Amino acid sequence: MRKKIVVLGAGIGGTSAAYELRETLGADAEITVVSDTPWFHFVPSNPWVAVMWRKPEDIKIHLPETFAKFGISFSAAGARRIRPAENAVDLGDGSTIEYDYLVIATGPELAFDEIEGFGPSQNSSSICHVDHAADLARKWEAFCKDPGPVVVGAVQGASCFGPAYEFAMLVNTDLRKRRIRDRVPITFITSEPYIGHLGLGGVGDTKGLLESVLRDRDIKWITNARVDRVDADKVVVSEIAEDGGVRKVHELPSRLNMMIPAFRGVRCLFGEDGKPIEGLANPRGFVLVDRHQQNPRYPNIYGIGVCVAIPPYESTPVPVGVPKTGYMIESMVTAVAQNIRETIDGREPKKEATWNAVCLADFGNDGVAFIALPQIPPRNVNWAGQGYWVHLAKIAFEKYFLRKVRKGKSEPTYERIAMRFLGVKKLRGE
Repeated sequence: MRKKIVVLGAGIGGTSAAYELRETLGADAEITVVSDTPWFHFVPSNPWVAVMWRKPEDIKIHLPETFAKFGISFSAAGARRIRPAENAVDLGDGSTIEYDYLVIATGPELAFDEIEGFGPSQNSSSICHVDHAADLARKWEAFCKDPGPVVVGAVQGASCFGPAYEFAMLVNTDLRKRRIRDRVPITFITSEPYIGHLGLGGVGDTKGLLESVLRDRDIKWITNARVDRVDADKVVVSEIAEDGGVRKVHELPSRLNMMIPAFRGVRCLFGEDGKPIEGLANPRGFVLVDRHQQNPRYPNIYGIGVCVAIPPYESTPVPVGVPKTGYMIESMVTAVAQNIRETIDGREPKKEATWNAVCLADFGNDGVAFIALPQIPPRNVNWAGQGYWVHLAKIAFEKYFLRKVRKGKSEPTYERIAMRFLGVKKLRGE
């Protein structure tokens, strides 16, 4: 009898999971993807959308007909609530879908409400969603006609720092192309204890490398920054000392700003009482998983991507989360697909994702890349580098990943061979 597998989410993790499950399980599974939008969009390109180097349609793929080509069902009704004890998910259109296995790949909810005046509906902008980036692009064009101070960064509790650095550098590059950089003071604020920490204790010499990049581009910075309030014309930031006290309060004039928010679990992971579903999610709403990406309470539920609970790497004066990067997410996908195969065949799941990280941050005219094997220290490989080649590699990766989505491939053979040649593997023990 075919097993019913439901994948919640259709981003990088959910889309990759659907394709890899189809390849791994073949005719043994009936796969349904549930999302709150019919569109896949390539999130790493959002910084380009925000400065008008891409249009939203350049990085979007319509999923219903794409999935249909590969025998994958799709619903854009969204998940309203998971009922794990009943192996069911209530959807946004009032219907219910049952499952034998559930893969949660929803991504996060953006916690804009945790800071006064914060978020696209108030006084700050975002690049976490393509719609937010498109809204920022409209603001950007108006800003360039009447420029002023800019504030960019990542707030307390954020776990995604790369896009903040990218956007700051792209702003610098675009302003120089327009010959108005001299009219725009830029301040980078971050909850990181030092520049280049990235929620990971740094990778290679990201501290020295990124500090040098900021200096070279005349961008000032404030670390251990706690954003207290965002007004229409300024960002109020407390700089926190090692003992937790306030070292200094900064009032930063801002004509335009973009700050990465903290994340939390999406609404379907919370019960009717407003509390996270016990045993499924932690107090923040992130999915609890073991080393097999499997939920300990409900073993037929798996979690991948940004929605997964990972404790902070280390204690810091201002809360800093651990990023879940693209290749790290793809390694989770492979582990989940193969572990579900194992359980369908009556065996215990044994596959463990490596959580290796390969990241590209484009600065417009060069960029920074790093490889962390695994992402969380201690590491077997700990390297960071800089150059124009990173800019070209990011462009190539965008085109390549969008092609994978259109072609229904999670990891083509030549990609697997190339990554293994570099020593980058998805599963432990490969």
